[in-house]
Amino acid sequence: MHTPNLDNLARQGVILDSSYVQSVCTPSRSSLMTGLYPYHTGMQHGVIRPFEPKFLPEKFEILPQKLKNLGYSTHIIGKWHLGYCNWKYTPTYRGFDSFFGFYAGSESYYNHTKSTSYDFRLNEDVYYQAKGTYSAELFSNRVIDIINEADPDAQPLYLYISFQSVHGPLEVPERFEKYYPDVVYPDRKTYSGMVSALDEAVGNITGALEANGFMDNAVIVFTTDNGGKATEGGSNYPLRGNKGSLWEGGTRGVAFVHSPTLLKKSGYINSEMIHAVDWFPTLVHLAGGKPDPSLDGVNQWKTISKGLKSARDEFIYNIDNIVDKWAIRVGDYKLLYGENPDEIDSTKRLQLFDLKSDPFEEEDIAEKEIDIVESLVKKLNSYRDTLVPANTGVKDVLANPHKFNRDLLRPGWC
Repeated sequence: MHTPNLDNLARQGVILDSSYVQSVCTPSRSSLMTGLYPYHTGMQHGVIRPFEPKFLPEKFEILPQKLKNLGYSTHIIGKWHLGYCNWKYTPTYRGFDSFFGFYAGSESYYNHTKSTSYDFRLNEDVYYQAKGTYSAELFSNRVIDIINEADPDAQPLYLYISFQSVHGPLEVPERFEKYYPDVVYPDRKTYSGMVSALDEAVGNITGALEANGFMDNAVIVFTTDNGGKATEGGSNYPLRGNKGSLWEGGTRGVAFVHSPTLLKKSGYINSEMIHAVDWFPTLVHLAGGKPDPSLDGVNQWKTISKGLKSARDEFIYNIDNIVDKWAIRVGDYKLLYGENPDEIDSTKRLQLFDLKSDPFEEEDIAEKEIDIVESLVKKLNSYRDTLVPANTGVKDVLANPHKFNRDLLRPGWC
């Protein structure tokens, strides 16, 4: 991949080699925003689809609200995907000073529509001026405007820049595809160009941070929200699995942290266990706040900045009570239920892997290590006792499509 900006940021910072996320978008974003596993917020089952009355409940304090209370100016640029059917679930009602982007999960990069429904906002207002401009350019220009108007000495700044790259549909300006003359497969060529478009946008943003004096005290966290989708140009090789699966390929995500002054150790690869829920307490700690000890996430700043041992030795991949699919990792052992063992055998069964000796999940050792399986099942069941049933949306009249305009994704109908 032609990604000079991302490469430089990662190599000068800390590359996180064991950073875990959820297997699809909405659950990952809820993890980051709340510091709680999705099965504790009702967000564990799939994504929020257009015209589906699902949302991250307002009773959970999310990261921008916490940072705003600590004196930060807070802004979201890009994809939200945590609910929009009522205004109270939208970004500017949940702690963000401004919102420039879209509510749903995927849309055209140029027309900003999902099917025939337009979805682009500036704060609460529909922003039709976005039509025709590629989203990575829109987002980076908006971020640069915010940075240019901000004073690093007056108020601390939190930017949540949520690019839609490299989610489908596969679209990119032709000039970025020209970096890949030897890539024959069309989807992979476009996908690769989308990565390079993202890289250019990141470079433009970091340039603005440097020019305006923010970089001296900045922490940049870069993370995916799920594994790549092989049917849309992505690849998780050599990890097993795809977006949407609990295999490592769906959940072990690309990530790094960059900070010119705040990292005590940099320029290295960190292989310690980190989970998406850890970003909430880690960033709150950096902002001078005190993370709630009841969170699932833990403060990982010493792990990242000093290269120390992880503050966790286990995590839950997910517990989906609707399709009965779950996985847990303790130390090097991963116990998995609900994923097909192979293409021929579709029978659900417990599978156990030693990720230290078998990171690509090639050898199921469940039958050899019955005691370990029993121990992990017992631990998983104790977590299951705290499960909040999945939010499947408000039913009946409130979800009636006649209550809202299908040509425009519009809050106010649930």
